[in-house]
Amino acid sequence: MTATIDDVKNYLLDLQDRICATFEQADGGSFFEDSWERPGGGGGRTRVLENGALIEKGGVNFSHVYGDSLPPSASAHRPELAGRSFQAMGLSLVIHPKNPHIPTSHANVRLFVAEKPGEDPIWWFGGGFDLTPYYAVEEDCVHWHQVAHDACAPFGDNIYTDYKAWCDRYFYLKHRDEPRGIGGLFYDDMNQWDFDTCFAFMQAIGEAFTAAYMPIVERRRDTPFTEQEREFQAHRRGRYVEFNLVFDRGTLFGLQSGGRTESILMSLPPHVQWGYDWKPEPNSREARLTEYFLQDRDWLGEAQAK
Repeated sequence: MTATIDDVKNYLLDLQDRICATFEQADGGSFFEDSWERPGGGGGRTRVLENGALIEKGGVNFSHVYGDSLPPSASAHRPELAGRSFQAMGLSLVIHPKNPHIPTSHANVRLFVAEKPGEDPIWWFGGGFDLTPYYAVEEDCVHWHQVAHDACAPFGDNIYTDYKAWCDRYFYLKHRDEPRGIGGLFYDDMNQWDFDTCFAFMQAIGEAFTAAYMPIVERRRDTPFTEQEREFQAHRRGRYVEFNLVFDRGTLFGLQSGGRTESILMSLPPHVQWGYDWKPEPNSREARLTEYFLQDRDWLGEAQAK
């Protein structure tokens, strides 16, 4: 390979800078930076923006942690990793806008390497991005998936289709029998190509995120909203919290590997609400979210058929 682990790290740090600059320009506020060290090795650079004009809470976090052994969440389903040292680096972000007409967004790109003297390293890439709307608009959903499709296209005809389906399976709340949002892309354990090609795919996904999200932000940022719509947003944010604390592999890995708790839980929204057996009014825009948008849809195919 011509690319190195340091090249990946430098790219992720630069991507963090550029994404933060994009959001600061849109919001008018500034990210607070918290650099931290992990007792077992490594650390990170957490950046958080709270109570902005646009972003109620958002974080764009870089981490690079390493150690002599893996936590149980990483080695349980990969016994070949036992006895290996590891490095894990990545950029993870979650944006919770104040306006309920702007969706919550999440993105993540990462590299994992496990090494043992006398043996070849085991490595893979992972990541993706997904969208969680409250008052969804079909135009936004199609745009989001079109950018995802175009980012994947140079790497194979089936990449978007496979990683869209993986995203739909992964970001699913089994106890609610519903998806977290309208999906996007998710991939893990990526090493089917050489290192350089996998790194190039990471870069394609990293660059596509703002191209997918910012046009939606600009279209919806001035939409008026009511307290009732904010209350619905708080109820739906509860689903986001449930997924991240119960199912998300990144959250579990971070906590079990001794990562910085505040940085790991940065993804949780600032205001959230649960009501006992709460349901939206029938035939309302709130009900349409789950009845129409949070379904297994082929957004691009349906748009082309119209």
